[in-house]
Amino acid sequence: MAQKIKEAKKARLPVGKRAGYFSLCLGAALLLIFWINALLHHAGESQPYELTTFSMGSYVRQTVWGTQEEQAAKLAVQAVDSLEWEISWRDAPELGGEGRSILRLNQSAGRDGATISPATGELLETALALCETSCGAFDITLGPLTRLWDFDGSPRLPKQEELTRALALTGWQDVLLDGTRARLARPGMAIDLGAIGKGAACDRAVDVYRQNDVTGAVVAVGGSIGLYGKKPQGQSWRVSVRNPEGEGSLGTLELESGFVSTSGSYEKFFQQDGKTYCHLLDPRTGYPAESGLISVTVWHPESGALSDGLSTACFVLGLEESLSLLREYQAQGVFVDQDGTVTVTEGFEDRFIRNNSGD
Repeated sequence: MAQKIKEAKKARLPVGKRAGYFSLCLGAALLLIFWINALLHHAGESQPYELTTFSMGSYVRQTVWGTQEEQAAKLAVQAVDSLEWEISWRDAPELGGEGRSILRLNQSAGRDGATISPATGELLETALALCETSCGAFDITLGPLTRLWDFDGSPRLPKQEELTRALALTGWQDVLLDGTRARLARPGMAIDLGAIGKGAACDRAVDVYRQNDVTGAVVAVGGSIGLYGKKPQGQSWRVSVRNPEGEGSLGTLELESGFVSTSGSYEKFFQQDGKTYCHLLDPRTGYPAESGLISVTVWHPESGALSDGLSTACFVLGLEESLSLLREYQAQGVFVDQDGTVTVTEGFEDRFIRNNSGD
C-alpha cells in the first residue's frame, strides 16, 4: 500500500488542534457538511431561483438558473420526496406505509422477497457493486446494526451479545437481486440505504434539471452536493470543505461538475464512559469505524450515489486502502486524519485551494 500512497502524491496540510465535538441534537444532524459559496450572475440575466425544503432527514437546498428554474426546483423536490418514499426502511405513516420498496423488501426477509420499483432496483445494483468492490467496507445490510445503535433516535452502546446477534443478520452477499425482484436470504435481515441515499437524492434532482431547461444548478442534501451545468459567468463551482475539527472550512474545491459527498465522525455521535461513538459503523465489527480518519470528502464525476457511498467506504477502510478504491471509480478525495493531517489525491491537488486563514 505504500506504493499507492506515493502514487497519490499526497499533499499534507496541517490543521488546528482538535476543537472538540458538537453534541448530538437535531440541529447537528441537519447541518450541511459543505457551505456553498455565493453564486454570482451577469447583470441583466435572470436571478437564480432558490428553494429550501426538508426531506430524507435533511435540508434540501437548491439554487437554479434557467428559463423554467422555479418549476424545475419544485419538480426536483417531488423527485427527492419520491426517492425517500421508495428507499426508507422506517414504517413511517407520513411516508405512506404501503407499497414502499425497501420497507416491503425488509418485511419479506427470509421469504419469497418483494417486487421493487425499477429506480430502486438500479440503486440497489449500484450499491451492491460498491459492496463487492469495497470488500464489504460498504454494506447495505447494516439495518439490524443501525437500529441497535439508533443514532437517529436515542443512541446507546449495545451489549456485546446484541451486537453478535445483529452482525449475524448482515451480509450483502445475501441480497438477491433480479431486475425488479429482490430477496433477503435470512429472516431478520434489513437493508438500510442511509449511506447512499442523500447522494442518490442529488442524482434525482440533477435528472430533473436536465429535463427542464436548466442552465446551471447546485443542490445540497445533507452532506451531499450535486453540480449541474454552468454558472452564468462560466466560472467553476466553488464548494467549501468543512473543517471537521472546528469552525469554518479547510479550503475550497473548484469543480466544473459532478457530485461531492462527505462522511465525518463529527456528524452524529454520543459519548459514554469517556469514549466517543460515531454513527459510521464498521461492518466487520459492528462498532463505529476506527480507521484513523475523522473526515472523508469524495468527488465523483457522474454519480451522487457513488460519491456518497464511497465516502462511507473510505472512512471505514482508512487512507491507504481507499486510494485504490477511488481509482477504480475514477473518483477523487480529501482525507483528514486524527492527527489533523489533510491528504489530497492526485487529481485534486490543483483543485483544492487551502484556506490559509484557517477559518
